[in-house]
Amino acid sequence: MTWLDPSPFLRGVAWLENGRAVRADPSDLARLPWDTGERAALPIGVRLEFTAEGAEAVEIRYRASVPGPTDALREIAHCFALWQGGSCVSETIAEPAEEAVVTLHLPAGAEGPFTIHPPEARSPVILGLRPVGGSVAPAPRQPRWLVHGDSITEGWWSTRPAHSWPAVAGRILGLDTVNLGYAGAGRGELATAEQLAALPGDAITLAFGTNCWTGNPCSAPLLYETTRAFIALVRQGHPHTPLLVVSPLLRPGAEQTPNRLGATLAELRTAMEEAVGDLMRGRSDPGSGSGDKRLALLPGRDLIGPGHLADGVHPNDEGHAALAAAVAEALRTTLSSSRSGDT
Repeated sequence: MTWLDPSPFLRGVAWLENGRAVRADPSDLARLPWDTGERAALPIGVRLEFTAEGAEAVEIRYRASVPGPTDALREIAHCFALWQGGSCVSETIAEPAEEAVVTLHLPAGAEGPFTIHPPEARSPVILGLRPVGGSVAPAPRQPRWLVHGDSITEGWWSTRPAHSWPAVAGRILGLDTVNLGYAGAGRGELATAEQLAALPGDAITLAFGTNCWTGNPCSAPLLYETTRAFIALVRQGHPHTPLLVVSPLLRPGAEQTPNRLGATLAELRTAMEEAVGDLMRGRSDPGSGSGDKRLALLPGRDLIGPGHLADGVHPNDEGHAALAAAVAEALRTTLSSSRSGDT
């Protein structure tokens, strides 16, 4: 059978550049910090979703960067995971190659919908797919959820792409998660806010702030104003879209330790939460009327505990699952309130 164009099957795609899924606007990279641009080249959260009729398996033709003998990522498994609903059906290990084919066997008689999570570390590009016996079709589209943050949002220390908190929460809510988490970044970059404003989306979540304690340190007043400015720019493109802000998670080594500008993470978290709260109530903005009714806050301090942290900063799988459950519940409430407020 002829190879099928993968584009209709791809989900979690923000932008396409020459058929390759990227996570920042290719025409606007010059305004972004270099670390954001580097991370945006990885297809984090990009996946294939399809239904099947009479198919025994599906073949995926792909291209991936081949690691050198001293590459630090050489030992990471190049794993294609097949999911149905909330369960992993199977995992198939393949080799990174300039071009190769991997076969994933489907459960007998099952029609799906199925999701294939490709490996992410070697920047694979899906070139085509085809069924073995029977047929496959793109799965129905789901509402599109834009999720922006840092390495925690990108999924660091989750053992599989499907275990990151945005992926888990998206499955819980039946959303098409578009992961715009950038490891080392997520510091309230206003160019990123403008890119988010230009992307179609049915819901938005912002989950940044911990990298504002170190790296590029912020004072509490600076993060307060940055948060307000970031949300204001996003709102220019999404004036009525439900928007949930998750303040920084527990980071024991930073909670009471001042950064170079004298701010502890606890103080930065408070500043971010106050900025969101003031926007929700319409404070400091006489033209806002009664405030932003489609904006919501999820305080991050107590969402996970020290035992959920793999390295003192990033959640382990259990922590990602706990965070996903909390975000899903908060976002479900925000979406419900938004729908009830529609006219």
